[in-house]
Amino acid sequence: MTVSSRDRLLNRVVWSALTSRQQTFVQGGPLARRFDPAVSPFAATKDNSPEALEELAGLIRPGDDQVYLLQADAIELPDALEAGITADGVLMSEVAPASAPEETEDIVRLGEADIADMVALAELTKPGPFTARTPELGSFWGVKIDGRLAAMAGTRLNLTGFTEVSGICTHPDFRGSGLASMLSRHVAGEIRSRGDTPFLHAYADNHGAIALYRKLGFEIRREVNVAVVRRKPQAPEIPSGCAAS
Repeated sequence: MTVSSRDRLLNRVVWSALTSRQQTFVQGGPLARRFDPAVSPFAATKDNSPEALEELAGLIRPGDDQVYLLQADAIELPDALEAGITADGVLMSEVAPASAPEETEDIVRLGEADIADMVALAELTKPGPFTARTPELGSFWGVKIDGRLAAMAGTRLNLTGFTEVSGICTHPDFRGSGLASMLSRHVAGEIRSRGDTPFLHAYADNHGAIALYRKLGFEIRREVNVAVVRRKPQAPEIPSGCAAS
């Protein structure tokens, strides 16, 4: 695989994951796909063609159903969809691996018995979309202090040659103790051991997180667009025979 083709995978990173290693979770067809919404809200199109955008609209149910779009390419929507939230982000990839954490004995692999605590920590700290089934997308590790889940990090998007570090969060009671850095280095090391390049996402205005990731050996590879998308509400139908006043 050439460098240019590797880079193209990251332009529409969600699409690349849904058409390679994470096809198990796919809903959709050849032009637009989404993860099983019980697992993750992310969706993507192959391109911005009218056919692909219409296929995307068909994957979103009327009402409260919504998907997250995340891509370097401009986000375009068909008439049936609207973006409730938009934001600028960055995709960062590892260019200079940080040293492995020395405190590995404090890091534990999280499993099914930890799901409730993982969801509670994610709901408290808001590291990104996270459900009880999100851990099915990859592997998660954590640090427990006095029986409490103090911090966690894991993997999410998984595509040919790249794996995303995600879900990095620390309980407010334990912030400032370097847990996020330690876990991020551990997860990145696990990814490298499989022959993949670690990458991650951050909001463009989250300067503190970006500075931390740079210290861990990550650099901005490209700017990305983020949108939370749903179907437009349908106008109520006027009963036949009734005239507008």
